[in-house]
Amino acid sequence: MDMEKLQIHLKENHQEHLLIHLTALSEEQQKAFHHDLLKIDFPKINRSFKKTMTEANASDKKDKKLQPVPPENVGSVIGEENSSTVLDWREKGLQVVSEGKVAVLLLAGGQGTRLGVSYPKGMYDVGLPSRKTLYQLQAERILKVQDLAFIQTGKKSTVPWYIMTSEHTMDDTKKFFEDHKYFGLQMNDVIFFEQHTLPCFFFDGKIILDQLGKVARAPGGNGGLYQALRDDSRIDEMKNRGIEYIHVYCVDNILVKMADPVFIGFCIDKAVECGAKVVEKTKPEEKVGLVVRCNGKFQVAEYSEISEEVQQRRNPDGKLTFREGNLANHFFTIGFLEKVVKELEPSLKFHIAKKKIPYINNAGERIIPKETNGIKLEKFVFDVFEFTQ
Repeated sequence: MDMEKLQIHLKENHQEHLLIHLTALSEEQQKAFHHDLLKIDFPKINRSFKKTMTEANASDKKDKKLQPVPPENVGSVIGEENSSTVLDWREKGLQVVSEGKVAVLLLAGGQGTRLGVSYPKGMYDVGLPSRKTLYQLQAERILKVQDLAFIQTGKKSTVPWYIMTSEHTMDDTKKFFEDHKYFGLQMNDVIFFEQHTLPCFFFDGKIILDQLGKVARAPGGNGGLYQALRDDSRIDEMKNRGIEYIHVYCVDNILVKMADPVFIGFCIDKAVECGAKVVEKTKPEEKVGLVVRCNGKFQVAEYSEISEEVQQRRNPDGKLTFREGNLANHFFTIGFLEKVVKELEPSLKFHIAKKKIPYINNAGERIIPKETNGIKLEKFVFDVFEFTQ
């Protein structure tokens, strides 16, 4: 353990404050802290912080760059559930499910803090008469879509469920599934993997100490999916299983249709490598991100990035011009996902999230802030839209 060399490295990267309480640690704690700090690429994380802050401060409204999604890129099931088109999409979707070509991927790194619980969101009992948790509801929907595909085609296959946790939720999540016997799913069809965490910052760019000998860390947003897939070689595993299409969604979507055959069939019918299921925004003031084209590229524009005038804009039929509300409910082909994971992930931009982050002060006391005091860097799962046509 070369602590002197580490001190020089931290000073060169303006993070030497991380060691001010070193003498308060035991020898074993110092070794663990030293090992933890060596895993942080300080020049890279400093560059990311500075670049993200600069871009955030320079950002402006996107009004002049925005275009709605072209009509030919949009489908709808509203009032069309039994139309020949929707039934054809459903048939296409169930066909590929029956052939074992579809996987679902769950973004489950968040803890249930905003729900008022200290355990992973998926374990939350939402108060249904059945007392079923989010995980149970979703597992049963996978079983259901497998049955529907078998009824239509006579072929029996399974839909593997990839679950991305964080270091804070991995152990509890795995134990929950084990205790409930995977809710009737085959154990080898439920695959857990972990997204990485990033150091948290004060506004001046100093990395925060969460406890003596421990850096404050947080999951790097649901866009951390792509690095996690790369580091765990999950893409290669999916290809070896024969997976061609992946449905990605967030854990707190209680109404999610797992491997939704209509959505998957629509994307296959359009021959696209990337898709987004959306809800129609009907009120200008509704605070929801919108799928748009910006400078010719698809992306999600946050409501804060669009002026009130543009949000109010309507078409001749009375519908809002910009109305495709983002649900974090996406379709990817395995080829597109592999390209993102293996080639394009480093070019994804970080976003800033201002948070109340507990910290150790200069006196060695742990402070729970009452006001926003720091920043978490995040990437979003939909940031890859710009890479597709």
